[in-house]
Amino acid sequence: MVLLSVMYPEIDGSRFDTDYYIDKHMPLVRARLGSALTDFKATRGLAGGEPGSGPTYQFIAHLTFESPEAMGEKLGQHGAELFADVPNFTDVQPIVQVSEILA
Repeated sequence: MVLLSVMYPEIDGSRFDTDYYIDKHMPLVRARLGSALTDFKATRGLAGGEPGSGPTYQFIAHLTFESPEAMGEKLGQHGAELFADVPNFTDVQPIVQVSEILA
């Protein structure tokens, strides 16, 4: 299985509209990726590794796919549309990572 992580760094003064993300962006992602998307979790950062420190990332989306091929096919078809929606909820440039799920 493959995990696509979309991470939004915590930047002072940045904007992140959680309501828009949950109510509009997540349904758009689910609709476009369909059955290729086996799991989708959204997390909000609370703290960093040091006591009293803020989070490194204000928000992280974790999207799970059965295979790299399934992910590649759907993102090839709909990735531009999904990333074009990002300015509607944040002014932060997301960091994207693809990982293999080992356990």
